[in-house]
Amino acid sequence: MSNDLPLRTASRRHFIGVAAASIAASALSRVAFAVSIQSTADIVQVKSGDKTAIRPLRVHATDAQLADLKRRVQSTRWPERETVADASQGVQLATMQQLARHWSTAYDWRKVEARINAVPNFVTEIDGLDIHFIHVRSKHANALPMIVTHGWPGSIIEQLKIIDPLTNPTAHGGNASDAFDVVIPSLPGYGFSGKPATTGWDPQRIARAWIALMQRLGYTRYVAQGGDWGNAVTEQMALIAPPELIGMHTNMPATVPDDIANALKYGNPAPAGLAGDEKHAFDQLDYFYKHGLGYAQEMANRPQTLYGIEDSPIGLAAWMIDHDAASQALIARVFDGQAEGLTRDDILDNITLYWLTKTGVSSARLYWENKLNFFAPKHVAIPVAVSVFPDEIYAAPQSWTEKAYPKLIHYNRLAKGGHFAAWEQPQAFTDEVRAGFRPLRSA
Repeated sequence: MSNDLPLRTASRRHFIGVAAASIAASALSRVAFAVSIQSTADIVQVKSGDKTAIRPLRVHATDAQLADLKRRVQSTRWPERETVADASQGVQLATMQQLARHWSTAYDWRKVEARINAVPNFVTEIDGLDIHFIHVRSKHANALPMIVTHGWPGSIIEQLKIIDPLTNPTAHGGNASDAFDVVIPSLPGYGFSGKPATTGWDPQRIARAWIALMQRLGYTRYVAQGGDWGNAVTEQMALIAPPELIGMHTNMPATVPDDIANALKYGNPAPAGLAGDEKHAFDQLDYFYKHGLGYAQEMANRPQTLYGIEDSPIGLAAWMIDHDAASQALIARVFDGQAEGLTRDDILDNITLYWLTKTGVSSARLYWENKLNFFAPKHVAIPVAVSVFPDEIYAAPQSWTEKAYPKLIHYNRLAKGGHFAAWEQPQAFTDEVRAGFRPLRSA
């Protein structure tokens, strides 16, 4: 029995069937955010008549908007404390109040704004929509071009830490032969990309746009990487199979067999005879389906209803933090003062980007658009490298992965890391990408 079902069905059973988690010159000199901005068209002032040109972009939030953000955070109307001693009712009040205190008293957006502007940012129109992307070419000869796609609730902020290690490996313990050119786009409706004004921007259409982008950049041989929505888009690129795309890497693979998916869908026990890592993956998915799907179900069915996350920065922050239990717990520890893979500023950089670009609702619509079964194998035929981080929504077993990807060229289970692998564990992530694509460099 197929585990593909129509997406926007209200019941948990049907929702699980479709998706477990259901991206100087002639034109633009800067992006000025303003409180009154209603769409990306208002943000991007295009001076060139050729919208398909590759136009430079510079980010700058206005002082007035940053002041308004601070005022809104300080004016939050707080609910009462949760009635339990853990996070089983959602993001805890103490975490959010610690976050708000740091956001309104110590956080400085200008620091990450400078980091974004320190790398080359561009925008170009593809299929009628402005697509933002970072593009950094390596100084090393024979660098392998790679397009890296983020997910939700992520952004290009996730990948900032990996840009220099990938493009300049000799400065980070690698060899020149491991160098990449990196292209990091913002998904439609996310970050500095345009917001679709009509329906149809699903992972398949985004994949076609990414292929067009790499062609526009002149690449005749490249690889692709992604997790979360990034994996969905990357797999669709692989299914389209442009001859230039020679392989993909994912840190959130789609490998769940039909018998496992059906047991989860109908609330049945795990099938008999599972190996230890398979039973662990089943248990992770079972927990997520029962306790972690709320955000995805709402966005897949009623994204427009989320007015509160466009009006309240604390509402937006809580909605984004409540993605998966492991990431939420990590973030709670960070705001409680513990040292983790992320810092308080890391977390607020990403949330502030969503706030300043007003992409809380527009990013949610990707869940509504999607018709794919998120974790079902898609029969990808090109070479695939997989890195499994233990605190991902589920840690894909090697047995499932080998069946899902017949041309598996790399599989490794990491000791630490979760859903936001590049952001949380940039060194391990970089090492994995280097190792995963090494067999393709001489192919």
